[in-house]
Amino acid sequence: MEKVMNKINLTGGALVAALSMIFGEFWYLFAAFAAANVADYITGILKARLAHKENSSDGVRGIAKKVCYWLVIAIAFFLSVAFRDMGSLIGLDLGFTEFIGWFTLCTFIINELRSILENVIELGVDVPEWLIKGLEVADKNINAASGDGERK
Repeated sequence: MEKVMNKINLTGGALVAALSMIFGEFWYLFAAFAAANVADYITGILKARLAHKENSSDGVRGIAKKVCYWLVIAIAFFLSVAFRDMGSLIGLDLGFTEFIGWFTLCTFIINELRSILENVIELGVDVPEWLIKGLEVADKNINAASGDGERK
């Protein structure tokens, strides 16, 4: 049993180290977004199954949409780093542009969580109203801070 536990600990440590190397200090935010992607996809399938509207092309479209979210996040973080580094080359402090990636990730996390809640509500789960309203307020505040206005 001790050997199994040691292997589990070693595997877990290696996973965290790899995620930290790829995504940095805040790797868990990316992991949370990935988990939200999976949960949203699963709850979407359950919602479609309950409504008898399962469709494989909709499922593929949903997966493609999730992949595109990750692409947009990668572009946002690339722009953040690129602008910061270009500013450094010309003597301008453009470090504030690092917020581009974080705003993008935060917005997508909130959107995924809202979608999960919408799906589970349609499945008949009683979701506390304060949770729904709290995510709406967070979304509005993030969009206002980024100058994006209210999302539709």
